[in-house]
Amino acid sequence: MSVLRAIHEEKYVRLTTFTRDGRKKHIPVWIALISDKCIGFTTVQNSWKVKRILHTSSVELIASDYSGNPLKDAKAVLGNARIVDGEEYREVVKAISSKYGWQYKMIALANRLRHFFRNGNLSSDCAIIVTFDKS
Repeated sequence: MSVLRAIHEEKYVRLTTFTRDGRKKHIPVWIALISDKCIGFTTVQNSWKVKRILHTSSVELIASDYSGNPLKDAKAVLGNARIVDGEEYREVVKAISSKYGWQYKMIALANRLRHFFRNGNLSSDCAIIVTFDKS
């Protein structure tokens, strides 16, 4: 099985981005397979992970629990990330919704309601697509 498919099968994956001085920053994300070459996840444009990816596109992914703790015997994989919007963003949303089903739909609904009543930020307005160095 390819690294890409193995990572895709996990419910949670810890994303590691890198600061300008090389420090690692971790966060768990939901991912979905976008094509036979890449995975994607949604986020907001003003998030720290987006800011870090804008200056350092290298990322690391590893299977994790919901808190971002790596699973036993999980292997980290390196990839290159890029921020997308428009049609590519919608493609990622569709893939995430398909993989996570009602859970994603409930979170999306709650975020829309929060946005409507509090005029807060939506939970996602862009996506990140990761292509792996090796598959």
